[in-house]
Amino acid sequence: MAIETAAGGNRSIRWITDRKEQDAETYRYWQSRTTAERMEAVADLVRDGYAAKGIDVDAQGSKRTLVRIQRPLR
Repeated sequence: MAIETAAGGNRSIRWITDRKEQDAETYRYWQSRTTAERMEAVADLVRDGYAAKGIDVDAQGSKRTLVRIQRPLR
C-alpha cells in the first residue's frame, strides 16, 4: 500500500490491493465522520444522481397531496 499526501497534508491517496482491507478502510472512514457529515454526503450523492439524469431537485415539489385528518382524542 502506497500513501501520498496532497498539499496541505489533509488528504491522501491510498492504493490498496486487498479488497477486505479496502472495505475496512472505507468503514473506518465513514465511522469517523459525524452523523451530520454522513447525511450531508448522502444528500450530495442524491443531488448528483438527479443532476446526472437532468432533473433539478430544487425545483421538484411533493408529487403527492398531503391531507391531515383531525381525530378526536380517545
